[in-house]
Amino acid sequence: MGAKSGRNKRGGGAKKPAAQKSDKGRGGSKGAQRFGLVFFGVVFIALFVVFAVAQGLGKPSIPSGDIALVTNVPSEIGHISEADYKKSLLQQQAQSGAKKAPKAGSKKAEELHKAAIGELLNAAWIFGEAEELGIELTKKEIETELAKVKKESFKTEKAFQEFLKEDHFTEEEVQKRIELQLISTKIQEKITKQAPPVTEAQAKEYYEAEKAAQYTKKPSRDVRVVVNENKKEVEEAQKSLEADNSAASWKKVTKKYSPTTAVNGGLQKEIAEEFLTEPLKKDIFGAATGELVGPVKQEKNYLLLEVVTLHPEKTQPFAEVKSTINTQLTEEKSQKYFSEWVVGFQQTWTQRSHCASGFVIESCANYKSNGHPAANPASCYEANPKTPATECQAPVTQNAPAVPGSVSVSKPEGERLVQRPTPGIVPKKAKGAAAAEGAEGAAGAGGSAEEEAAVKAAEEAAAKAAAEGESSEK
Repeated sequence: MGAKSGRNKRGGGAKKPAAQKSDKGRGGSKGAQRFGLVFFGVVFIALFVVFAVAQGLGKPSIPSGDIALVTNVPSEIGHISEADYKKSLLQQQAQSGAKKAPKAGSKKAEELHKAAIGELLNAAWIFGEAEELGIELTKKEIETELAKVKKESFKTEKAFQEFLKEDHFTEEEVQKRIELQLISTKIQEKITKQAPPVTEAQAKEYYEAEKAAQYTKKPSRDVRVVVNENKKEVEEAQKSLEADNSAASWKKVTKKYSPTTAVNGGLQKEIAEEFLTEPLKKDIFGAATGELVGPVKQEKNYLLLEVVTLHPEKTQPFAEVKSTINTQLTEEKSQKYFSEWVVGFQQTWTQRSHCASGFVIESCANYKSNGHPAANPASCYEANPKTPATECQAPVTQNAPAVPGSVSVSKPEGERLVQRPTPGIVPKKAKGAAAAEGAEGAAGAGGSAEEEAAVKAAEEAAAKAAAEGESSEK
């Protein structure tokens, strides 16, 4: 991208993009001021799926003074220095709300360490991808966006300068953060445009599948209504309207007996049957036009009704909704196409990223996975953990097939079927042990009367199963 992107004019690779993390714990107006700079995330980073690559592919030599090297990109993008890392770490610490650096070796310190490296790698990947896609920015684009962010996030220039100082940013780094955002948006726009177009057949198929639910208007009625808590007043209104039920008469009557509906002379348009309860549903949809119905008791009120107009069921033709359907399906296709592209993006750039010892994270090609999900605590794999884990994720992703018959054009993924283990054949002697284990599990979750009853029932079942097992053996 060269000078057009603005990077070379800011000193090449001396500075790296700052980390982008949440500002939890900062609170107050200062946290809000930072929203424009700290929270504007790269559009698709949130979509990344972490892939643990067990072995590095052709691991290159990482230069002294660097913590990581990203290949297949210009040197000012690919070399991530220790100075870059230290600056990013300070920014991560400030954005986390910590007043001082966490204790070395602590969980918090490890989180900030990984976040600082991860943000630097992500920035290099995005800039590298932009180079390959031929995406460029002008200096004016960056300056315009910077001015917008400053205006929206900071009341004064002084407030902006305070942010720079407190969060360890330079103006150049803020510009690079903005550049990163703009480039990532352009990448997403370019990739989504490559999604296959929606065909006429696909649009028609969707229309037929959703015609009854989305494009058919149910029958409705235009009804004039008198509403009053006093039945006698409703009966007086009825006498007046039986003598003259013209629109002018309805205006006079509702003004006198039904102030809440007087604005339109009691007229309520397009009342649908599905939103009515009995006896109103029957009275309105069973009446002929011009017929006075009532007084009808509805909760605390009495109603007098006259159906003015019948609106039959109406289905919008395909030609009328075709444009809306195309827009919707195009958006869905684009999102799916982009999500799939992101998976490949993550894999490609992970393989191109090599990290020095002490700086290896999941986004590095030389990261060696232990096969344990990152979310699992160490206690999941300890024989006698000091604090047992409350939950341990499976090391593989479970399949979640669709419920049979739920896949359709409007729901291509269908309804996800909840997966449960298939029960095996348990020997009689083992039934008692299994039931006892169930009782212990219920006791661990205990507290309520229902839970205590469940424990008791499980214990009784365990004793009975054990007795049956012994009897059969004899």
